[in-house]
Amino acid sequence: MRFDTVTTDCEPLISRAGEAGVAATQVLPYDACMITRFAPSPTGYLHLGHAEAARHAFEFARCETAQCLLRIEDIDYTRCKPEFTQAIYEDLCWLGFKWPKPARVQSEHLTHYASALETLKSRGLVYPCFLSRKAVIHAEQRLGHSYMRPQTASTSAILKDTKSKLAAGEPHAWRLSM
Repeated sequence: MRFDTVTTDCEPLISRAGEAGVAATQVLPYDACMITRFAPSPTGYLHLGHAEAARHAFEFARCETAQCLLRIEDIDYTRCKPEFTQAIYEDLCWLGFKWPKPARVQSEHLTHYASALETLKSRGLVYPCFLSRKAVIHAEQRLGHSYMRPQTASTSAILKDTKSKLAAGEPHAWRLSM
């Protein structure tokens, strides 16, 4: 059983230590508890909506004796800035939230995600979709339900079209085949 220590580098203004068995430092087994997360993008400073979302995530974890992870969504390279990441840590600390250290930083795990995608591809669980997010939203609105991979009797034509688009380097997203 793997254990990680939940600690914080700051002294929280709002402390729940001692309440209902919650300690300032608490050890929870990863494989024996529920895990949730708060995942802000460091594209600006936190605002009240972020604080409320963080409160919900951390409070839910506390009530369920679960663990709340902090995940920094820093893969928008044009808008994310290190000073915003630092501000996120400082603001959450000031608000009294605790998370396992270090926080998970998305950009540090891109090879893991690529490997997981390759596994999904090899199992036939994902497909390349050449529609933009906006086009998917329009399709969902037109259909009145979630967009699903188009199904047609002409499967070989779809495969040929898909292969040519992939070969041409057309932008696409990998979607779960459901």
